Amino acid sequence: MPTSSCPQCSLENVYPDGALWVCADCGHEWSPDEAAESALVVRDSNGNVLVAGDTVTVIKDLKVKGSSIPLKQGTVIRNIRLVEDDAEHIEGNSDKIKGLVLKTCFLRKA
Repeated sequence: MPTSSCPQCSLENVYPDGALWVCADCGHEWSPDEAAESALVVRDSNGNVLVAGDTVTVIKDLKVKGSSIPLKQGTVIRNIRLVEDDAEHIEGNSDKIKGLVLKTCFLRKA
């Protein structure tokens, strides 16, 4: 089962080495079974990989459904949670609004 890109850096300069695949750019080694399990990679608007617990910043003013308070540009969202099987959304809380689900295209890693 050929793998087209590295699960860690997402570059396509990979080659097989015995039972493992190796990324020539970052040196990451993985098995094809491991790559299938961790295929979901969540990225911010700049292409940085996001993981649970990261802190992100809102890059533009956003209207929040069900609230009269908008999220202003520069608002910090701490301790994000990744939405299962969805690379375009994260969950988190701001200082004023709890229980937010945000699209990653409006966020950057802080």
